[in-house]
Formats: sequence, C-alpha cells, structure tokens
Amino acid sequence: MNADQGLFVPLVLGIIEGLTEFLPVSSTGHLLLAGHFFGLSQPATFIVLIQLGAILAVITVYFAKLGLLIRDALTGKAYAWHFAVAVVLACLPAVVVGVLARDYIQQVIYESPLVICISLLVGGVILLIVDRMPKAEKYDDIYQFPWHLALIVGLFQMLSLIPGVSRSGSTVVGAMLFGASKRSAAEFTFFIALPIMVGAFGYDLYKSRELIDLSLGLNIAIGFAASFVVGTLVVKYLLDFVSRHGFAPFAWWRIAVGGAGLLALVVFGL
Repeated sequence: MNADQGLFVPLVLGIIEGLTEFLPVSSTGHLLLAGHFFGLSQPATFIVLIQLGAILAVITVYFAKLGLLIRDALTGKAYAWHFAVAVVLACLPAVVVGVLARDYIQQVIYESPLVICISLLVGGVILLIVDRMPKAEKYDDIYQFPWHLALIVGLFQMLSLIPGVSRSGSTVVGAMLFGASKRSAAEFTFFIALPIMVGAFGYDLYKSRELIDLSLGLNIAIGFAASFVVGTLVVKYLLDFVSRHGFAPFAWWRIAVGGAGLLALVVFGL
C-alpha cells in the first residue's frame, strides 16, 4: 500500500463515521463491512477513537444549548438537573455492559460480518415498523423526559453494543415506542451520545495506549477530522429531515445494505 492509499483509507472511514454515527444505520457496522468487503480496514481501536470527531460535531452544533444547560444547572434550575439525571440514567446500562464485555465485543463480534448484516436487516425492518406504527406522542420536549423513559432508552441502547444494531437506532426505537415524538427521540440521542462516546473514547484510548504508534496516530487524526466535518453537517440538518420524512429512509437503507451483505456472504462467499 502506497502513502496515498494509506491516507485514503482512514479518510474514507472518517467520512463514513461522520455520515452514519447519528443516523440509525450503525456507524460501526458500516465501518466493519467496509473493511470486510472492500479492504478498507483499520484496527478496532481506530473505529472507537475517530468517534471523537463526531463528539465534537455535537458540541459544535449544540454549543449554545450545552452552555445554557450548564449555566442553569450551576444556578440550581430544576429542569437542568432533571435532564442531567435523565442523561445519566440513559447512559448507565450501556456503560456497565460495554466495560464488562469490551474485549468479547471487539475480538469476537466485530469479526462476524454475518452478525452485522443480520443486525442491519432485522433492525431496518423493526425501525420501519415502529416509524409507521400509530403512536400517542406524549413527550416532545427532551428536557421533560421522565426518568423512567430515560432508563428505558438506556436499556435499548445496550443492544447497540452488537455491531449493526446502531446506537441511535436502538435509542430512537425505544423512545418512540414509549411515547416520544420522532424529533425529540432523535435529539435526545444526540445528548446521550456525548457521555457514552467520551467514555468509550477515554476507556479505549487507555486500554490501547501501547498499540498506538505514529502511523496509527496519523490515521486516527485523519479519520477524526473527516468525521468531525461530515458529522457536523449531519447533526445540523438531521432533525429537520426526520421531522419531514421520519426514519423510513434510514430503515430502507439498512435493509438494502444488510440484504446486499447477506447475499454477498451466502452466494459469493465473500
């Protein structure tokens, strides 16, 4: 592999990460399938660490809201503390399971394109059904999400530890099934992504610190920059898109990618 190709791979993977991290299509699943079918592969540590770009994308777009929340929490505003507890409850289940099962997930499940394709396909069907299901929307303001709803979303988020399920997809489905509007379900996903992804980034950086050399560090930097730029655009426009079109376009994309992957695995043995 020449130098240009070496820089090309992390750039493409960073773009994929930025495009898919906050869409209910599974960024990890897409990155792993890109490696399996097209040879665009990087270590599992790279996949986790370039998520920092997507984290900063959320912070950039929601900088004013985050600043207001922090200010109101420090001045004792009840809604800010209510929301902070809701975010913690939504993150806790996945954090506990993710720490305990990290090695198994990265060393076993990450190596199974069949699991990823099935997860994409089945998750797409479920997302399509939930998107079209008539539901009573009881919650439209993320700052007023009750704590039991936040915990339910957190339990659904645990499913996303399986590549192909999608963190945002699982949380959106859980939130909508229990009364959240489509827009608020997507927006709540942005906020609970921050502690989850920061925690995953820090933990994986610590666990893999001896494996990161200059070459991998450069690749991570390139992937990070690409995911930040593309992720910022996605975060900026996703809520309006969901408000107009719902989640059906993402469901069909999941079905198409998962189905094509299964076909390639079964028929062509790829």
